[in-house]
Amino acid sequence: MFIKIAQLFLSLTILVTLHEFGHFWFAKKFKCRVDKFYLFFDFLFPFANIMNFALIKKKIGDTEYGIGWFPFGGYVQIAGMVDEQMDKSIIDKPAEPWELRSKPAWQRLLVMMGGIIVNLVLGILIFWMALFVWGKNTLPITNLPHGVAVDSSAYEMGLRNGDYITSLDGKPIKDLKRVPIEIIMNGVTTIEGVHANGQKFSLPVNDEHRSKILKRIKKSKFVEPRLIVKVRGIDSTSYAANSDLKKEDRIIAVNTVPVKFFDELKTQLVKNKNTKVQLTLLRGIDTVKTNCQVTDLGTLGFLPGMVTTIKEDEQKFGIGQAFVQGIKDGMEQIVMQAKQFVVIFTVKDAYKAVGGFKTMYDQMNPEWDWQGFWLFTGFLSLALAFMNFLPIPMLDGGYIMFILWEMVTGKKVSDKVIYYANNVGLFIVLGLMIFANTDWLRN
Repeated sequence: MFIKIAQLFLSLTILVTLHEFGHFWFAKKFKCRVDKFYLFFDFLFPFANIMNFALIKKKIGDTEYGIGWFPFGGYVQIAGMVDEQMDKSIIDKPAEPWELRSKPAWQRLLVMMGGIIVNLVLGILIFWMALFVWGKNTLPITNLPHGVAVDSSAYEMGLRNGDYITSLDGKPIKDLKRVPIEIIMNGVTTIEGVHANGQKFSLPVNDEHRSKILKRIKKSKFVEPRLIVKVRGIDSTSYAANSDLKKEDRIIAVNTVPVKFFDELKTQLVKNKNTKVQLTLLRGIDTVKTNCQVTDLGTLGFLPGMVTTIKEDEQKFGIGQAFVQGIKDGMEQIVMQAKQFVVIFTVKDAYKAVGGFKTMYDQMNPEWDWQGFWLFTGFLSLALAFMNFLPIPMLDGGYIMFILWEMVTGKKVSDKVIYYANNVGLFIVLGLMIFANTDWLRN
């Protein structure tokens, strides 16, 4: 748990600091006075005048640098920036030369886009370096000796355990991990493949199916490799520790019902949850029987290991190739963010899958994993760039919207309108944050 929290905390710290530095750099470039540059808030967010204190602070020149006590986000306070924290009385006063509101529209635009630009460049840079150092792994269907195991949403669509999915809308599958993404985000209408018995299939996909996949996506994988497993380890506090189950054993039957694959074992355990079952074990060349209690979740308490290794294809990149691929991957992530918004508003109940910090926490590896950490950070950097570009007052995109209006029409939006719009935007953003971070209640 600590390692997952630490990875998420470090990722967000890096992204917030560099995002705010983007605003800071352009503000300084155009000779705006920057009063504060803070990681975390030195007040009870969003109430700027409550519990004002910092853990660390130091003033250098006109700018106070510090770390706030409220461990969420961060900010730069630019003189003359009209926001919900601004002293309202300043609005009626003439703009001073060092204030942001006195600068030409194109300079104000760059200051407000600074964080977005940094997040965009950083995301692509991370993908570039990750591809160069680690390459890219894919899992083609031809590498699956036993086909796929499916969850309930895939089963309802007509897929079965042991199936081989060969194409989506006639396009061959290069990576099994991309299947649910393609179905949800790219509007796939047909899944083609071969059942375990050799019969070919072509299954229709509609928005109702997409809705069901989204409902299950945080609880189970739509499709994953079908595995024959053995016992890799046993939880010392579990029911399995009180049975004769040992490391390297294979469970081949539950109450005399044969179970060759892990999905078959899970099915039988769920059917027998909260009861004691007889397990038939293959131990070397011997067959052993033991009794074991099943939990209310349908588990025994052992860590599964693969009998047959599933090999992923590894693609390596030179420094130039990694740069080109990093740009492609980065742009794809931005497009996916836009498509995600379309899905939220067009697919039934898709909004219920929107998640917050818990969803991010769940995506972190329980063991420190630099490759996973940097790929997650790169993805999140691009996601923040997209989110901040949304034309919602208080977000960077809200300011950008007002400045672009000024540049197109030649009429500057008054500071009072921006001030009150930002206060409305604050409640919108807070509402969205509360909604996203209560996904564990909705699900």
